[in-house]
Amino acid sequence: MSARIVKKDFPVGEVRRYLEPGPIVLVSSRHQGKANIMTMGWHSILEFSPSLVGCVISAANHSFGMICASGECVINLPTTALTDTVVRIGNTSGADIDKFAAFGLTAGRAKCVDAPLIEECHASFECRLHDDAMVVRYNYFIFEVVKAHVAPRPEHPETLHYKGDGVFMISGGIIDKKAMFRPGMC
Repeated sequence: MSARIVKKDFPVGEVRRYLEPGPIVLVSSRHQGKANIMTMGWHSILEFSPSLVGCVISAANHSFGMICASGECVINLPTTALTDTVVRIGNTSGADIDKFAAFGLTAGRAKCVDAPLIEECHASFECRLHDDAMVVRYNYFIFEVVKAHVAPRPEHPETLHYKGDGVFMISGGIIDKKAMFRPGMC
C-alpha cells in the first residue's frame, strides 16, 4: 500500500509547472524565404494515426504569423547539449535576428515541407497544419506529422522539460514496464 502524501494549496496559475506535457522543442518555420526558430513547451500528442500534435503558439510570437501563412513547420527535439541555445532562442525574436546564424544552427532540407530541419537536434518532425479551428480563439494549432527523422542513438536522449520560472528538469532515466502492458496497448 502506498503512503499518503500531504499536500498544500498551490496557485492555480502555476499548475503548468507540474503538467507540462512533454519536452521543450524548437519549432522551425519558413515563409517568403525567411526562416525562424522558436522555443516551445506547450504541445501534446492528440492522435497516433494520423499522427496529430496540438500546440499553443502565442499570437505575439514572430513564428505565429509565419506558420499561419505557410501552414507548416518542423518540430525539432533538442537534447540537453543545446540547453543554453534553447533559452537564448526563447529570449529573442526572429523579427530582429536570423536565429540560425545567431546561434550557429544548421538549417537542413526537409522532405515534405519548406520549413527547415535543425540538424543539431536529436529528432525533427515535419508538420502540416491539420486543423486551425482553435487558432483565432486560443492560439491552438493542430498539426499532422507527415515525416519523421530520428537519430538512432541514444535511444532515450536526455531532453529538457520546463518547470517555469527559468527552471528545467532533465529526462532520460528509463523505467521499463513493457512486460506489464497488454498486447496492442501503447
